[in-house]
Amino acid sequence: QVQLVESGGGLVQAGGSLRLSCAASGRTVSDYAMGWFRQAPGKEREFVAAISRSGGATVYADTVKGRFTISKDNAKNTLYLQMNSLKPEDTAVYYCAAELGGLRVREYEYAYWGQGTQVTVSS
Repeated sequence: QVQLVESGGGLVQAGGSLRLSCAASGRTVSDYAMGWFRQAPGKEREFVAAISRSGGATVYADTVKGRFTISKDNAKNTLYLQMNSLKPEDTAVYYCAAELGGLRVREYEYAYWGQGTQVTVSS
């Protein structure tokens, strides 16, 4: 079983960048397809990006495509989300998730979750 801990959130101005990290323990990130989700105040949690076990395949929500990049570092056992050109509507708690198997985009398909990290983008 894998444990996930996110970090890297914070307050940034619109147009700025942040890199979120998700450190895994217990098992290696190469065993899992992994993803990032976010939940804004008063809204349901939504899919942001996902990456396959090998890291060779990625998928993004249309709202972040071209601005966000998901990646894995197997040596550091860490998942990343590089976020550029941030907008106020990107403000949310960001969660990483992991699942044995193929690329996943639906929340219910992920068994393992981190506790979340807050990202706030000011206008």
